[in-house]
Amino acid sequence: MGTSRAGTPLWLLSVGHGSRQALVVAGPHANEPVGGATVLRLAERVLADPRLHEGADATWNLLLCLDPDGLRRNEGWLHGPYTLGGYFRHFFRPGFLEQPEWLPDGAAGATLPETRALLDLQDELRPFLQCSLHGVDVGGGFVELTHDLPGLARRVAHTAARLGIPRELGPYDTLYWPELGPAVYRIPMPRRGDLAAAITEAAVESTWFHPHRHGTVTAVVEAPMWGVAAVEDGAPHADEETVLRMVSHTLRHDTRVLERLLERLRPHLPAGPETARLLAPVDDYLLVCPGLADAWDPDVEVPVGVHSFPPLSTAHLAALRIAGRRLVLRTAGLLHQLVRGAGHDPAGALPELDRLLDEWCEDYRDGCGARWIPVARQAEYQARVVLAAFELAGRYASARSRSGESGWNAGAAVPMHRE
Repeated sequence: MGTSRAGTPLWLLSVGHGSRQALVVAGPHANEPVGGATVLRLAERVLADPRLHEGADATWNLLLCLDPDGLRRNEGWLHGPYTLGGYFRHFFRPGFLEQPEWLPDGAAGATLPETRALLDLQDELRPFLQCSLHGVDVGGGFVELTHDLPGLARRVAHTAARLGIPRELGPYDTLYWPELGPAVYRIPMPRRGDLAAAITEAAVESTWFHPHRHGTVTAVVEAPMWGVAAVEDGAPHADEETVLRMVSHTLRHDTRVLERLLERLRPHLPAGPETARLLAPVDDYLLVCPGLADAWDPDVEVPVGVHSFPPLSTAHLAALRIAGRRLVLRTAGLLHQLVRGAGHDPAGALPELDRLLDEWCEDYRDGCGARWIPVARQAEYQARVVLAAFELAGRYASARSRSGESGWNAGAAVPMHRE
């Protein structure tokens, strides 16, 4: 259906010959590989069960990986053993503007070949359902929807319980979004902002909403790699402000440490596309960290026009702690790769980066209780949620067709995962 920036084919696997189109997109984020296993599992399920294609008058269109070039850069950890230290030392995700699901300049301004291929496919298929398969490195499972699918939250709860997947009841991504049910959230309409707002808020258009005009329901299905039980605790916390101070002060301190390290490193980094590719996400993360630290700090006055926190549960506070750690771990891991790639370390940064990565991964493991979830369970969870969304979206599409309701307005927002 197209090629990547490096000329890698974008493969689409279609199952069935029905008139109703379902689109499932794997690998939109380079560091979230579970969707590749999920789409193959879905293909096997659909082939084995005629009710899912002939009986539903449906064709399943499974995009095997939207960002194969970025995924290839994660190969250092993909083969295991699966440890937090190994993951973050080999983590890669392009800078925000190089991620193919986002449309910061709208669909007409999209230039990435992966993005253009997906947009063209959406316009050709006009799917009644689109599922975008994402992975949460540390946390729990949840779903983001462009339109409510009543009953999905119950299906998610059942699947998560059967497979031992914690549901994330207060994700950072959805902090200000309407909740449609436990671990199911409604993606809001867009509003324009600067780059920092685009990265951290619902502030740019996306391929999630591009097919909105065709009546498509998009479900963003998040499956965790390392699960944390606390993200499922919806009870109030006994000392919310103390936790917020700890999280914000820690993020502020760790950001300054990384900024100083980057200042030491930058003069010694070789010029060229490889360095630029790794520095782009580093600069993105360091751009947003100070503002997030202030936004989360109860002692910093909230500026006019900026969201104040909704009521926070233990799950919300756990998610904020995880998100703060994620930002600095990703940044440290990318800096580590920059030093390794340069082949020398005149700034003497590598030992300090190793120490920080070990210390922060230990906090995830021992402080947050992060535990690896086997890939088979990640993929099974995601596949079952997609199948539930397929059934419910089919009912919704049929009801809308009978009522004569047209598609919704085009254009809307994405979260940034964005951590």
